[in-house]
Amino acid sequence: MKYILLLSVFLFSNITFSQRTPSDSEIPPVFPQCENVSFSQRSLCFRNTLKKMVIDAFKVPDIVTADNYNGTMVVLFEVTREGNFEILYIDAAYEELKEEVKRVFSELPVVTPATYNGKPAYIQFRMPVKIPLTLNVEPVIPQSEEVEPLVKEGYRQKNLLQDTEVTNEYDLIQPVEFTQPNLESDLNIPLSHEMYSRFDAEMNRIGTNTHTAAKPYLYSEVAPYYNFKAEKEKLMRNTSTWAGRKLWNEHLVQFQTDDYWFTIDFGLDLQIGKDFEQTAYDITYNNSRMAILNGGLGGDLNFYAVAYENQGRFAEYYNFYAESIRPDGGDPAIIPGRGIAKDFMDGGYDYPVAEGYLSYSPNKYFNLQLGHGKTFVGDGYRSLLMSDVTSPYPFFRLSTTFWKLKYTNTWMSLRDVRPEVTADGSFRTKYMANHYLSLNLAKRLNIGLFESVVWQNDNDRGFDLNYLNPVIFYRAIEFATGARGGNAILGLTAKYKWSDKVNIYGQWVIDEFSSGDVFGTSQSWKNKMGYQVGLKYYNAFDIPNLYLQAEYNQVRPYTYSHNKEVVLNYGHNNQSMAHLWGANFREIIAIARYKEQRFYGHAKFIYGKRGFDLNDGSDAFSYGGDIYRNYNERPFDTGVKIGQGNTANSFFSEVEAGYIINPATNLKLYGSFIYRNMDVQVKTPLHFDNSTTWLNLGIRTDIFNWYYDY
Repeated sequence: MKYILLLSVFLFSNITFSQRTPSDSEIPPVFPQCENVSFSQRSLCFRNTLKKMVIDAFKVPDIVTADNYNGTMVVLFEVTREGNFEILYIDAAYEELKEEVKRVFSELPVVTPATYNGKPAYIQFRMPVKIPLTLNVEPVIPQSEEVEPLVKEGYRQKNLLQDTEVTNEYDLIQPVEFTQPNLESDLNIPLSHEMYSRFDAEMNRIGTNTHTAAKPYLYSEVAPYYNFKAEKEKLMRNTSTWAGRKLWNEHLVQFQTDDYWFTIDFGLDLQIGKDFEQTAYDITYNNSRMAILNGGLGGDLNFYAVAYENQGRFAEYYNFYAESIRPDGGDPAIIPGRGIAKDFMDGGYDYPVAEGYLSYSPNKYFNLQLGHGKTFVGDGYRSLLMSDVTSPYPFFRLSTTFWKLKYTNTWMSLRDVRPEVTADGSFRTKYMANHYLSLNLAKRLNIGLFESVVWQNDNDRGFDLNYLNPVIFYRAIEFATGARGGNAILGLTAKYKWSDKVNIYGQWVIDEFSSGDVFGTSQSWKNKMGYQVGLKYYNAFDIPNLYLQAEYNQVRPYTYSHNKEVVLNYGHNNQSMAHLWGANFREIIAIARYKEQRFYGHAKFIYGKRGFDLNDGSDAFSYGGDIYRNYNERPFDTGVKIGQGNTANSFFSEVEAGYIINPATNLKLYGSFIYRNMDVQVKTPLHFDNSTTWLNLGIRTDIFNWYYDY
């Protein structure tokens, strides 16, 4: 009893509480016994209540008294935002003392947490303990020992440590249980059609106030409708070894404290296959290794980075297309959707890629991102407005969500890498700005307005600050900066939820603002527009996880292109920023997806009619399919039709089935079969009849969309 009483004297005379009266924005932790106490007495009530609880529970270890130990034990603890008492660090000579302190604190009840500016906050305390306890009968606390509890919204600050503690500061950095904070964070969900299909039905239920056309989504946007943690838990494999957990269930490295977290993963995209129609090489392959970093600092700032090292050789038609869009400067190809490639042994390509971004959400209304990546606008498999089929590019994105609105502004820096626009060995820079306004008009109906403009760095114009205004109509800016100042397009989107199982969606894009030509009957070349209509059927025929989709797209000739200022086309790195076929086409798409536990599969069928240029020496006209050509090189002004020029009929089919090895990283083992057939009216060096049968096997970390349907 004597030791307990002495301990009570020194414990609570040395617990360092604030020496000032809390401001109006700060409220200390509150025990249930203190809820009816006046504000000015709450700190004292908290201290006294805690004092009594520890006195009643603490038992001095016998070995401490038996050894006549002289020294000081220091306990650093906190009250979390959830009201729990957590020990951060114990500096003591005896493990028995440490264990006793842990036992006492583990039995403390949950309290109402401290608040700062009206929000739950962390608060820390430092508690020195002198041994033997008789030294604490008349405790004297030097001013230098008094440490004010620190309260900070969203995260903790470090206490001022004594000299004896500084050397232990490294040891204070201790992880807590990894609670998968990435699945509720403001990180982007990687653009993977298979991954997005898992929660598409939940996001599109009647009555939800979601905005599904602006992609990529944040995890925090989807989490209220789809329980990522619960779904992942269903897929966990029962394994107790470290290697088993890392292979089947977890990130390679996962670290979390109350202030921050991060994960590190090693990803793969290893493919081996055969193009049965190709004669030059026996096999196709891709060998990608990637380092992936995700993390969060506090509750508002997240970061993501991935670096790829890649070598590959693909089916003949894919290699041919990659080389047809090669850049100036001697490099042999641009791998579609990835980047510029260099030669690699035996007809292969070496193409490094890097992506990453910072994501900051100051409150629930705004999210700001600065990085290097892609974006997508639409509810379909294709987008006629903004797609993810190009190489990554630098961007800044501002997303604003409130009421029934989501407003997304994106500013991008793009490149034109063709020889005719390259200057002094440097690729041509251009800029793009777009905004997309999504409005839920009713429980079932969503509409969206899209506007985008491309401008070049003429007259040392650089990034035109006129386009920083997030609410102005870009068409007005285009006129104000000169007739050739930019190339603007408009778009509309719509989605109707017929039921919780059926959605109807569409897009309309217009690239010329001459109403007489657009709505006239002469089929003018100025009628540069396209549209999309599609249907999604979730849990089709009452089969859980069966997802069916049908879609029709068409784009008239010369859409997305420009006049002699050819840099102002709607493209980047010789690829279209919208549909990967450019313009002058129509297509029908049918997709089926199915998932059961870790197994998944999909089947895709695409039939299209396309119009290519001839470029055979006798006909050098532009027929409107190549968005990088000057539309003033057209052969006629009226009677313009889809498929004009060198008409081609194409068919593409793909079947893939696989097994998700690790749901934390979306690592998959899969096999795919592709059949493609192209039938052109006139055979030219760039466009000719060909048929492809391509079989592929691989293991892949699925964090971006591969498009093979060129």
